[in-house]
Amino acid sequence: MNIEKIIDQIEAKGAKFVKVAITDIDGVLRGKIIHIDKLKSALKSGLGFCNVVFGWDVADICYENTDYTGWHTGYPDAQAKLDPNTLRFIPWDGDKPFFLGDFVNDHDEPLEVCPRSTLKRVIKKAASMDIKILAGFEFEFFNFKESSDSLNDKGFTKLNSLTPGMFGYSLLRSSEHRDYFNAIVDELSKFNVPVEGLHTETGPGVYEAALQVTDALEAADIAVLFKTSVKEIAQRYSIKPTFMAKWSSELPGCSGHLHQSAWGIKNNNNLFYSKDGEPNETFKSYLAGQMLLMPELLPFFAPTINSYKRLVEGLWAPTTVTWGLENRTSSFRAILGGEKSSRLETRTGGADLNPYLALAAAIASGLYGIENKLELKHEPIKGNAYKAKNATKLPDNLYNATEKMKNSKLARELFGDTFINHFVQTREWEWQQHQVAVTDWELKRYFEII
Repeated sequence: MNIEKIIDQIEAKGAKFVKVAITDIDGVLRGKIIHIDKLKSALKSGLGFCNVVFGWDVADICYENTDYTGWHTGYPDAQAKLDPNTLRFIPWDGDKPFFLGDFVNDHDEPLEVCPRSTLKRVIKKAASMDIKILAGFEFEFFNFKESSDSLNDKGFTKLNSLTPGMFGYSLLRSSEHRDYFNAIVDELSKFNVPVEGLHTETGPGVYEAALQVTDALEAADIAVLFKTSVKEIAQRYSIKPTFMAKWSSELPGCSGHLHQSAWGIKNNNNLFYSKDGEPNETFKSYLAGQMLLMPELLPFFAPTINSYKRLVEGLWAPTTVTWGLENRTSSFRAILGGEKSSRLETRTGGADLNPYLALAAAIASGLYGIENKLELKHEPIKGNAYKAKNATKLPDNLYNATEKMKNSKLARELFGDTFINHFVQTREWEWQQHQVAVTDWELKRYFEII
């Protein structure tokens, strides 16, 4: 997109300030507002962004174990490049212009620890194989009649759910807060974050949104923007949504399912489509790659301590590596229909995933399968995948998953030592913080009795 035309478009709306953002290692948008004069130079040559955004955790506590940045580097600016193709106007913020960006290093090359740049590298690899990936995310999220103040005052306990009871696919529950949900659909459409479907799930105040399928980078952009946008829109209605993987031990968790199809760039044909409705060789190899690598790349799909509270049997989340034809109990669901709809659904991830990293992991492992002509050695699961015998078990907590990634030769082959080392260090830090925390469960169990 021509930079001069972009500036003309923004000035035509009378905008003097612009909102810009990048995504940190946890998938959280970090941004700032800049004057349009600053934007003009930023679109041409980038802008400085303190690299502490890759040097602290979700609570803004600085890592003490990472190599990329820290007290030992002095937290200098990193160079962020705004992507002109991400221009949007925020309808709930006076149509303020908005851009996403990613980072480059001192040689103007993609910064190795930047999640968006990581996905772009994988997309470039796919293009070298004459493959374009189309993708779309699905997110579940719980909603509460709370505010930031009330959440903190209550210590994030005894929260008021938006609606009571278990009522999946309920039109009745949807009508109770139609203004809020209509705002999500309508305003996100104006923001170029299109929602294809929205419905209640089973649980009090929980919804699932299906986002539009599009090119891989755009799909991840949409996913990142969806989560933050829903939170911003919800504030107008005194509602607080959460995308954490498992907020209650008594209720199902929040999934972050990922749909993918592979298309030939030259012929624009769906490489997963087969006239007989059976998995073809390309699909089998792509799936075989993901099945092989899922245990070693699991922290990309389950990045937090809480992620593993969701991955338990019987609650719609996979615990082993399995696949099936239209089987929602398996970790990979093959959907083999028409030429446009034939695709793979990767179901391991929770709503707490970083969309750039989860999609990068899915595509990279699938491409590895295609490139190495991996054979699909597993038969499709029929019935309950939790009963599958001899299926590979997924790591059961963040520590075990991170150790497996740390020692994975294939993870390092696909993503490089610099990125894997940094990501592993951030997950080790997350585990360390968890280890020293005193939880409500411990207080209730031991305070009086022990």
